[in-house]
Amino acid sequence: MKIVFLNLQPVDKEYIDILQLFGDSEAAAFSIHNLLQAGKGYGLAVGSWVGPYAMCRTWEVLARNQREKNNQGEKPLPMAIYVVSGDEDGERGGAPVVCIDDASKHCSEFSKGLVAWTPLLLLVPLVLGLDKVNLRYIPLLQSTFKFPQSLGILGGKPGASTYIIGVQSDKAFYLDPHDVKPVVNITGDAQEPNTSSYHCNISRHMPLDSIDPSLAIGFYCRDKDDFDDFCSRAIKLAEESNGAPLFTVAQSRSLSIQVTSSSVSGDNTMFDDDSLGTNLDNDAGTNEDDWQFL
Repeated sequence: MKIVFLNLQPVDKEYIDILQLFGDSEAAAFSIHNLLQAGKGYGLAVGSWVGPYAMCRTWEVLARNQREKNNQGEKPLPMAIYVVSGDEDGERGGAPVVCIDDASKHCSEFSKGLVAWTPLLLLVPLVLGLDKVNLRYIPLLQSTFKFPQSLGILGGKPGASTYIIGVQSDKAFYLDPHDVKPVVNITGDAQEPNTSSYHCNISRHMPLDSIDPSLAIGFYCRDKDDFDDFCSRAIKLAEESNGAPLFTVAQSRSLSIQVTSSSVSGDNTMFDDDSLGTNLDNDAGTNEDDWQFL
């Protein structure tokens, strides 16, 4: 798999509009300020530890809030967000299920019924073990990067989240968000704002089997055909999982109950006590199931 690290300079307004969504103020839809507000119901607080499920649900809330603001004349978000989990609370055992009917419903609600399908961001939070990922899931995680819809994995190690953007052999290549950089004020009327701090040109990697078992996989489907292609690939991947899929696909939620109950739950697997390696030692006083986000 070819991996390209981009260090772009802005060339159009669309690029600046995207960066503005992540600005350092309450006016930015996905700022740290709005993130904390939206995530209160999931335990987000300044200085808190937060896992991938709570983070995905928080993004979903932020997207819904932004959609509601569209009536006030603000620019709408370009895609719906669908968090895939075993049930609404993410607590039922078994593999999460992508429900086609639910995906369609998210798109319809996002467009306020104007169109049948919209671009869709799928987020799949998973727990694939206790202290470390069960090795049976490693080939499946590698295969997700072959999906043209793949956005990578939000994962890392206990106490330090990373964004895994690709794999090669047994290595996971990632971007590290812990490099502190100056705040950049991105405004729409700026001629040539300095956006270098939004990009990374340093390649980092770690063993794929050393990542934290608590993670979230992201997929982006541009349209209905792209979503159908994703589902076909996901079904094939589940069939090749030897009874322990990362996630499955079903037409409706009623059908997904049967599929989920027959799937092997990743968080019910036991492991040995091998350490994660000198580069992935746990920070003192951290919860091994969570990441440090704030």
